[in-house]
Amino acid sequence: MADAALSVRNLTKEFAVSGATVTAVDQVSFDVRGGEFFTMLGPSGCGKTTTLRVIAGLEDATSGEITVDGRDFMAVPPQRRNIGMVFQSYALFPHLTIFENVAYGLRLRGTGVDEIARRVAATLALLQLEPYAMRYPAALSGGQQQRVSIARALVYEPTMLLLDEPLANLDAKLRGMMREEIRALQRRLGITTLYVTHDQEEALVMSDRIAIFNAGRIDQLGSGEDLYDRPASLFVADFIGESNILRGQYERDGAGGGWLTRGSWRWRVGRASAERAALDTGSPAALVVRPERIRIVGSNDQVPAEANSVEAAITDVLYLGSDRKYGLTLPDGQRAAVRQQRDGAAGREWPSGERVQLTWSIDDGVLVADPTG
Repeated sequence: MADAALSVRNLTKEFAVSGATVTAVDQVSFDVRGGEFFTMLGPSGCGKTTTLRVIAGLEDATSGEITVDGRDFMAVPPQRRNIGMVFQSYALFPHLTIFENVAYGLRLRGTGVDEIARRVAATLALLQLEPYAMRYPAALSGGQQQRVSIARALVYEPTMLLLDEPLANLDAKLRGMMREEIRALQRRLGITTLYVTHDQEEALVMSDRIAIFNAGRIDQLGSGEDLYDRPASLFVADFIGESNILRGQYERDGAGGGWLTRGSWRWRVGRASAERAALDTGSPAALVVRPERIRIVGSNDQVPAEANSVEAAITDVLYLGSDRKYGLTLPDGQRAAVRQQRDGAAGREWPSGERVQLTWSIDDGVLVADPTG
């Protein structure tokens, strides 16, 4: 199956709503490499699905450019874009068998009977659906129906596969199984894939790269590791995973790093993080620290000179199986969270009400601008 390289430049999509113009996609640009699994992630209404629909030709762009392998894609009618599309709703024909549902697109294209039989059989085998070929959609589970919708998108050998929240209607366990199946299938076929979801875990598990959408724009684009370990904004830090966010004022120093100050507290900012943020002295800023990066120590314990720390009181303890999650309150009322493995390597277990210190490595804090400061 051929793959395709996609380029999107300054894509804008506006809608007229009650006499006003609403910008759903605002000057969005990105590239997708051939054979890549590229995910557009963000909350509802952020523009990710609209972007996907414009690429598919289901919506017309207000302005911008889309090219595939260097060819102007905007000039190609939707039915000739050779894109496989999978929707959140399975959109299967209830009166047709699974075989006929998968064959439907080929029949519309005028494919010969023998070729239809060959392609459908091969695609059903690929998705492990051969035993269900003569059944109707109502006789299948949600996961099986979603596999049928994927088979229907793949049967005519598209150059790109577009999926819009395909697992949203499945329960948690089935979602986990299906995301593994989709990713394994994509790797096996090597097909360029654009995937839309609001589920951060889904995006992290499945994607080569992720674009975080926020209010019609891309806040950050990178690998899951980039987004989790090096968020470029408070929005990304808050949306991807769980974060402790310490707000204050940034002060640069002569060594390339700096400090974040908040009242009587002063936390060291590592050089790499300070250089990425590129903030001026006096800028409102925040230090982002992931819960698993923080260590809890006693209130009177010695903290290493090269580490940051802050006092806190444990307010609640949640048992999560392999680890415990501690909820804490800082002296100024700010909330914090710490996740600690239960194997004992991370230290003792702490009761609710205990006064402690939270400590973390300087390199585990990520400096970002604070637009609310």
